[in-house]
Amino acid sequence: MAFQIVRSICTACGDCLPLCPTKSISPFKGTYKIDAETCTECVGEHDLPQCISACMEDDCIVAA
Repeated sequence: MAFQIVRSICTACGDCLPLCPTKSISPFKGTYKIDAETCTECVGEHDLPQCISACMEDDCIVAA
């Protein structure tokens, strides 16, 4: 499974970008997107998904 960013909620702050251990987050049309092919939900690397931990917007990053 992977996460996705809800573009209508994303403020494009970029806080999630440097924290992704798989570099799955990238800029996309004024906000960000998560590459479902490389997102591991931080399993095996962190106890919690780093993007969700960094995001200040509720429900911005959700399971795909």
